[in-house]
Amino acid sequence: MMERGPDDDALDPTQNDASELGMAGLLDSAGRGYTSLRRGDVVDGVVVRVDRDEVLVDIGVKSEAIVPANETGAPHGDPTRLLHVGDEVVAYVLQPEDVDGHVILSLTRAQAERGWRLLQKVFEDGETIEADVVEHNKGGLIVNVFGVRGFVPLSQIVDLKRAGAPDEPIENRLATMHNRRLLLKVIEMNRRRNRLILSERAAVQERRAREKERLLVELQEGDVREGRVTSLCDFGAFVDLGGADGLIHLSELSWGQVTHPSQVLKVGDEVGVFVVGVDREKKKIALSLKRLQAEPWTRVAERYQIGQVVTGRITKLAPFGAFAEIDEGVEGLIHISELADERITHPKSVLKEGDEVALRIIRIDPTRHRLGLSLRQAQEDEQEPMSAYYSTQGPESTTLGDVAGGLRDLSLSSESGESEAPTAGEATATDVGAQDASPAASAEDESGHAGQEPDEARPAGDEPGEQSSDAEPEPPHHARVQA
Repeated sequence: MMERGPDDDALDPTQNDASELGMAGLLDSAGRGYTSLRRGDVVDGVVVRVDRDEVLVDIGVKSEAIVPANETGAPHGDPTRLLHVGDEVVAYVLQPEDVDGHVILSLTRAQAERGWRLLQKVFEDGETIEADVVEHNKGGLIVNVFGVRGFVPLSQIVDLKRAGAPDEPIENRLATMHNRRLLLKVIEMNRRRNRLILSERAAVQERRAREKERLLVELQEGDVREGRVTSLCDFGAFVDLGGADGLIHLSELSWGQVTHPSQVLKVGDEVGVFVVGVDREKKKIALSLKRLQAEPWTRVAERYQIGQVVTGRITKLAPFGAFAEIDEGVEGLIHISELADERITHPKSVLKEGDEVALRIIRIDPTRHRLGLSLRQAQEDEQEPMSAYYSTQGPESTTLGDVAGGLRDLSLSSESGESEAPTAGEATATDVGAQDASPAASAEDESGHAGQEPDEARPAGDEPGEQSSDAEPEPPHHARVQA
């Protein structure tokens, strides 16, 4: 049997046929790889040439693929400003083969396609993403996410109320949010309908839940933290501590009397708070504002003494008495027996809430935060100077009976003088008429002129009631009296 030498294989024509078949197979496989591309496929490639009107990309087929300038996404349609030779790109197949056998690609559509693929993964994993606001309409905000336009409805925007003034139109508030970066969560997507709905509210709630868990582990009773007031309600104020809200109860807002949180705080205030307690099971945080201030009762013993008269404001009425605030956070009780000298059935018959009255301190107990006050004793102190004013200065005092007796004597004296005066006048007139009357006067009176003129004078020397024994007979009553 003949042995084959090493050169025999080279001379074997069947080997050449095999080699030729192998090359043809490679070409055929390459051709099959190229023809397998379809519109919508996304391929990777490397830029091999950049012109102003097109870009050539090697995607691993027999000829370079072409990216038209308007599909590069370059500024002003000039690819030279965006791409360079050697850049790796992701492209979208617009046309598997043109008349010249080239594949036509798009970089802009590839970005959107890649974005949809990323969004699909984000949606399935329940992750949150960030996106910039690019536009708005009357229904909400339009954002750009991985090159895909998404929509955030009004109901899913967290800071819409704080974006502008309370009375500002919604569209104006939306306009102020342009170019703002939002934390979002995909809540609905449909690639075929090109529909992408996102929510800022869901993303923020999810983030706050994570931060709250962290804060519940970190926070300890007695810590002091900075926060922002997020809302007010009848029973207190909620403060954001950076991911979790804590409650300042109404009683922890101030040492003084507070009926509503709006008296102390407003939404948006930055405040320091004291951590009163942390309930990790119920996930609640209790805060205090007043505990960062000195307690007023620590200064009561220094500022007030028993017997001191102070001004207080009535804060509450009860069947057993009334409460009055004499200083911020310092409140005392006026027992019902200390409201008035007479017996009363309820404090409302003497006082009402909001009244400011003078009160006398009758008891102080700083350790128990107890303060006893008296209204009637303070009023007695005010009446003492008036009693001293009406008292006499001499050794003897004048009673009301003495005053009444003097007035009675004075009245009797006046009545006596008035009753005697007409009698004296009549006597004087009679005397004057008796002494000065003359026949001429009588004749004149009788001639019809009597009584026309009043008496003009009375003799100075005559005394009332005196009559001379030598006087002439009294003239007729109509005689004229002349001085």
